[in-house]
Amino acid sequence: MTSTNNTYDDVTMVVADLDGTLLHDGKTFEDRFLTQRSIDSINRMHDAGIKFVVETARPVSTGYSFVQKLPVDAVAYLNGALLDFNPVSSDYDMLTSPTLPKDGHLQKIGFSSKRACEVCKYLLEELPWHGKWASSWMMSGTRISTSRKYWKTQTWRYTDFDDVPDGTADKLILFPNEEQWKRVGRLIPDDFDVHISEGSLWMLMNPQANKEHALSILADRMSTPLSRTVSFGDDLVDIAMLRESGRGVAVANANPDVLKIADEICPSNNDDGVAQWVENNLL
Repeated sequence: MTSTNNTYDDVTMVVADLDGTLLHDGKTFEDRFLTQRSIDSINRMHDAGIKFVVETARPVSTGYSFVQKLPVDAVAYLNGALLDFNPVSSDYDMLTSPTLPKDGHLQKIGFSSKRACEVCKYLLEELPWHGKWASSWMMSGTRISTSRKYWKTQTWRYTDFDDVPDGTADKLILFPNEEQWKRVGRLIPDDFDVHISEGSLWMLMNPQANKEHALSILADRMSTPLSRTVSFGDDLVDIAMLRESGRGVAVANANPDVLKIADEICPSNNDDGVAQWVENNLL
């Protein structure tokens, strides 16, 4: 991290993860929510001239509605596989279209759909335990999957990985059980990086599609030195982002490894920890 001071007068950009950080927990994934306190605090901060950025593992299909409730200057969906430099100009159809706008305010960092299919087929051949795990991938926010188990309330379509369109895949998604972890890890091709979220969901990404790289790109686009940024997170995929920021803040409910590297710890997501930190330090 590039700064260890205890004053925040020079902060020009705040970055927040959604799940486990800004969002309150719910009984199901779909029940997670933003509180009015968080919305109001971030609006007040933004009105004071501090930029606000969301970096989330969520695709557009489940992240867009939260972004619309906040004064967001930029968004990194899918851990940085899709960057939106001007959310005001982006509607849902544009964000989920395979065609990028000509003005360059969206950027995709992924891999070809052909490569995605090759890897999914390879993994299914090597681990033919039907019903015990799932392999799928995402393109333009739509899941293309061999399993109905995980996408009962989210947009998806079935495939055997022989009938997918040409385009840029955002990430591959795996749900191996603990017994399969070591073997799956040995099977991952070298041209993919592995991100594990919430202890069970494996995301295979372009090595440049990560929150740390997204932070650098977004800060540069908004002419904000990294030393003047504050980032909030809770999960292992947030560690590099927190380290790269001027100040990395972990919510109290964060993974123990995240708590170890954080500059500060704020209250938990269910106690509006990000809002409390903003109110106490920036407002």
